[in-house]
Amino acid sequence: MTFHQLRTGEYFRIPGMTSRYVYKKVNNSSCRLNGFLQPIHSQSLVKRLNVAEIKEYIVQQQSELESFETDYY
Repeated sequence: MTFHQLRTGEYFRIPGMTSRYVYKKVNNSSCRLNGFLQPIHSQSLVKRLNVAEIKEYIVQQQSELESFETDYY
């Protein structure tokens, strides 16, 4: 699948990259990684995340945030 084929708001990974990198499509030429906009080519190959993978990613992000909060407060 290509980036162009994703709908805005969908989560995806780029094949060959570590599974910790989860992107979200913002528009037809940009995605978001860790809160930062990243340019991306429309024909870049991507792997859309399914519901279970998105839930796992969100749980991981929440766990990291909680760990960060307890380390500094």
